[in-house]
Amino acid sequence: MSQLIQVINPNTSHAMIRSIGEAARAVAAPGTEIVAVCPSQGVPSIESHFDEAIAAVGVLEQIKHGKAQGAQGHIIACFGDPGLLAARELATGPVVGIAEAAFHTATLVATRFTIVTTLPRTLIIARHLLQQYGFEHHCAALHAIDLPVLALEDGSGLAQEKVRARCLQAKREDGSGAIVLGCGGMAGLAQSLTQELGMPVIDGVSAAVKLVESLIALRLNTSKHGDLDYPIKKELSGAFHGLN
Repeated sequence: MSQLIQVINPNTSHAMIRSIGEAARAVAAPGTEIVAVCPSQGVPSIESHFDEAIAAVGVLEQIKHGKAQGAQGHIIACFGDPGLLAARELATGPVVGIAEAAFHTATLVATRFTIVTTLPRTLIIARHLLQQYGFEHHCAALHAIDLPVLALEDGSGLAQEKVRARCLQAKREDGSGAIVLGCGGMAGLAQSLTQELGMPVIDGVSAAVKLVESLIALRLNTSKHGDLDYPIKKELSGAFHGLN
């Protein structure tokens, strides 16, 4: 059965949405069409609560467009999962964030996992997500490579090498059974690192694709009983007109 899954990069980086789209298509089942998109306006990278608040509006706009194009499921391809619950209200099909997907997947193959992400300030955001999703006790450690998100797309290879070095350190020191890559821009590194380290290195984009495929196959849409019901119809003004 064919299915259409929308992968939303919440920032405006076209280079990043290309790499995220490639990672998603690499694991998609035959018959799954991946449509990778990003907002036309917003922030070029997401590295703070401020960035996430702006990006969430772009996510909702893309959810609306995806529904109109017949998307049966949606993925929010930023490790902060910006706008996730609001997106679920607006969507009919399942909506999965890549941090949420990576945490769930990690606990299926290991009892404890490590997160390797970009800037130190985003470690705090990752901790908030661990608490929110109930995975706080499964995470052994969090590490940052201390480079911005867009360093993953600058072509120098420095960010990728720092990710590799941090993963090797985590394997030696953390007592974890798996490593979660804490940025959508790291999606293309998971398979090679898994082979090199001899342990599961999990990319949330790939994990989210397989979870959304499973939910579609199970005919499980987002529940509209309770708080994830469609937004109450209101007359939105200004830039938000017509959003819901």
